[in-house]
Amino acid sequence: MNIRINKGLLAVVAASTLLAACTHVSSNINDEGRAEQIVFPQADKAVLKEGTFPTVEALRQIGPGVTKDQMYQLLGRPHFNEGLAGVHEWDYLFHFRDGDEVTTCQYKVIFDKDYHGQTFAWSPAECADRLQQQPEEVAEVDTPEAFSLSADSLFRFGGGSEADMLPDGRAEVADIAARLNEAQVVRVLVVGHTDRIGSSEANQRLSQQRADTVRQILINNGLAADRVLAVGKGEAEPVSEGCQGERATPALVQCLQPDRRVDVIAEGI
Repeated sequence: MNIRINKGLLAVVAASTLLAACTHVSSNINDEGRAEQIVFPQADKAVLKEGTFPTVEALRQIGPGVTKDQMYQLLGRPHFNEGLAGVHEWDYLFHFRDGDEVTTCQYKVIFDKDYHGQTFAWSPAECADRLQQQPEEVAEVDTPEAFSLSADSLFRFGGGSEADMLPDGRAEVADIAARLNEAQVVRVLVVGHTDRIGSSEANQRLSQQRADTVRQILINNGLAADRVLAVGKGEAEPVSEGCQGERATPALVQCLQPDRRVDVIAEGI
């Protein structure tokens, strides 16, 4: 039995499939992660039909330079059919509860050539206002407890893996884990920071690696994995003051020491 394949028909089908998958791709995304025109997909085209209810705190942790791994950890996989790798847009379908009412918003992240998020858009646009809102009730609210750990006491200089951890640093993280386990915390956010020495890309990777390592030590010491998030902020949030120069002299390294840290923020204590 001979089967004749209509190559023209196959081309049309392939083109139609490609077009269907690309109808919500924003126009002319450049290497810096900016689009000439931002296009949102139709909400009913979401693969995750029901969407999700994100926390405002998780959304506030997202900013320029965020990686896909960080996005996945904070918000989960994208909700439409754009895929995980090799794409420059992720789209989400979010819901927010206000009393008995639920508001639905779409959220888009556009990545640059290195797959770091640079553009963040909402539809409708006023959904972005939720990140600026403060809770109306301030009484009887648990105050997050924060632990700021010097990276110099946690890791060998320039290191961020578990193999790079110093014995005293490992013991310090284990002690925090014991305290948080006893307090039965609701959520723990681990944030890695570096100083400005070196490239911003290398510092971003190092800060994420250190945050991931501390997160894993907390989990190894009894904290539930689904309650511990890790985010790297690179050199974006320095706390040192008056440090002059760009060369990595001993004096500058010492002056920038406060910037090299890992913060552990616990909620629900």
